[in-house]
This record gives sequence, structure tokens and C-alpha cells, in this order.
Amino acid sequence: MDLDDLTPKKPKGHEIGQDLSTLSEEELKALIETLQGEIARIEAALGEKQSSRSAAEAAFRR
Repeated sequence: MDLDDLTPKKPKGHEIGQDLSTLSEEELKALIETLQGEIARIEAALGEKQSSRSAAEAAFRR
């Protein structure tokens, strides 16, 4: 048995509903930045889909 198998491992990323009490202030600040970046990425993807849908609707209205 390898000793690394006995070492508790941190989650690779944030999980929704994760216990935040185990995170330091710096980890919480970093998590906020990460999540804000992810929100921006999701909003951009949503905007692209809405543009594609609008273009398709306009093409079929002709």
C-alpha cells in the first residue's frame, strides 16, 4: 500500500453545495474569481446561442 493512498485529497474543483467552512479567506477569494470567470464564460456561450437562434428565426421568416 502506498502512503499517498492514505493522504486526504482536496477536491479537484468546487462542487455546488460544498462545505465552505474548510476554505481559507484566500481560497474563498480565489473561488469567487474562478466562479465569476465561469459565469462570464457561460453568459458568452448563452449570447452566442441566442444570436444563432435569432439568425435562424430571421432566415425562416422570409
